Amino acid sequence: MDVKKFVLCIFLIISPITKSSSIIIFVSKIHYICSIIETNQMIFLEFKERMFDLACFNNYQVFAWKPDFNRNNFTRWVEKGLIIRLRQGYYTFPEYMSKPEYDLYFANKMYRPSYISLHRAMSFYGMIPEAVIQITSVTTLKTESFSNDFGQYSYNAVKECLMFGYDLKPMIDNRTIQFASPEKALLDLLYLYPFYNNKQELEELRLDEDYLHNYLDKGRLLDYAEKFQSKALVTRVKLLFETYGI
Repeated sequence: MDVKKFVLCIFLIISPITKSSSIIIFVSKIHYICSIIETNQMIFLEFKERMFDLACFNNYQVFAWKPDFNRNNFTRWVEKGLIIRLRQGYYTFPEYMSKPEYDLYFANKMYRPSYISLHRAMSFYGMIPEAVIQITSVTTLKTESFSNDFGQYSYNAVKECLMFGYDLKPMIDNRTIQFASPEKALLDLLYLYPFYNNKQELEELRLDEDYLHNYLDKGRLLDYAEKFQSKALVTRVKLLFETYGI
């Protein structure tokens, strides 16, 4: 029901029992309130039309589009369920909750630069038996973690020179996800978790031996390991080969 019809209904209900002057004041107030609601709805629809295709947007993009945008709208719209807060200053729309792989896509977008790696990537490739719920990533920013309606996200910091070895995996809506190769995901793990420095710890990783022997690119793994310029990492890689008979 639009604003005019709503006001008319109220008028018809109260007019038999209310003095005419009171009716005018009451209807004026109702009309004013409804006008505000209608205006806010129009603002949101315009906002949604502009931002929806971005999927993940931040407040800077909003203010670049409309410098006088009321920042209180973010809070109000989150409370009403019209938008979803991914982290401080980053948002999306609830329609993306039902779309596959957007939880991974947002991992790239809400903390940049980053790519998905470590346990989540290794689980994706079938290198480890566990299903990993947390979305683990590598970044050049500080180590951080976030939780939102799409899941739990963790980011491990590395030097800028170690931001390599990831691919652009296609997903729906002609978008891509930055995802570590199997070899880089494994090396990131060995590098960032130095306690994997003995056979017992490596065995407890329960790496899939079929994958290691038939799908892991040993040459690429060694090549990437050298780029880390870490003797300790190279030692862990050799111990890994020995532990799993690669």
